[in-house]
Amino acid sequence: MRELVIVRNPDQQSRLPYLIRLPLGEGLFLRAGGTWPREKAIYCYPVGPEEWPAEPEVVERVPVRSCARRGAAIDLVLDRARENRSQIVFTTARGRDAIFWQTARVRKQARPKVTTPTARASGVTALPIVVDSGERYAYAFPRRQVELVRRRLPCGDYGVEVAGALHAAVERKSLADLVASLFNSRLKYQLTELSALPHAAVVVEDRYSQVFKLEHARPAVVADGIAELQVAFPGVPIVFCETRKLAEEWTYRFLAAAYAAADHPSGPAAAADEPGERPEPGTAEVRAWAREHGLEVPPRGRLRQEVWQAYRRSHP
Repeated sequence: MRELVIVRNPDQQSRLPYLIRLPLGEGLFLRAGGTWPREKAIYCYPVGPEEWPAEPEVVERVPVRSCARRGAAIDLVLDRARENRSQIVFTTARGRDAIFWQTARVRKQARPKVTTPTARASGVTALPIVVDSGERYAYAFPRRQVELVRRRLPCGDYGVEVAGALHAAVERKSLADLVASLFNSRLKYQLTELSALPHAAVVVEDRYSQVFKLEHARPAVVADGIAELQVAFPGVPIVFCETRKLAEEWTYRFLAAAYAAADHPSGPAAAADEPGERPEPGTAEVRAWAREHGLEVPPRGRLRQEVWQAYRRSHP
């Protein structure tokens, strides 16, 4: 029977007191820190099978129902009634391979109970978003009116172009990637490139409070580093969005706002190409006009066709 085995690390000098063996392939061996068991994510390093002690002091041995790797993560299901689901995510920290292991309870607690709106961002229809070809597990922007194109971007992971040039970009990061790129100075170079654009930002798929729960890096050093970069690059905000879903939503609306600000039509009809013809107004402009003239309009979302017709009659 396949088992998850956790033993004490015989190396007394190590700050990671446990060794873990997962039934994946010939066996995946990890060195883990923290107190076992616990409610938050566990920080690990991959190690070779030679570090497994000949006579291990077993802390826990649990039968495994499922252990499957999917991309950069491993989904683990233990054969027990409670605390049986967890996920192991592979990333890098300080230029070395690193692994974060968190339970389903931790993921559930971190998931805000919100429903994102479905209205078009900034009234833009068919927003053309360029996704960097090197972006793994990219956002798909489901239920959004977007046109996705994959190709190499000069900076950022997602962007919109105006007149054939990159106009706005968003760099996506997990908290682990943010910390690693902060220490190896990659983040500083990325911000330097992003700051040359009219609009740019970095979105982090986690809460800012998680910075102060880091164990493999000093939280104060990380917080100071983020603050110093924000002072050095005030035009490129670093936004913490709690979850991947909210980070995806923020990215969509940021790029739509930047695209609309570049004098693109944001109403239901495209602006005419003939010179001298007045462009189609935006939804917000028509909504304000309708309220001034006593027409009933919803506070958000689409406007009725008769409202648009009334506006056009008064603005021939």
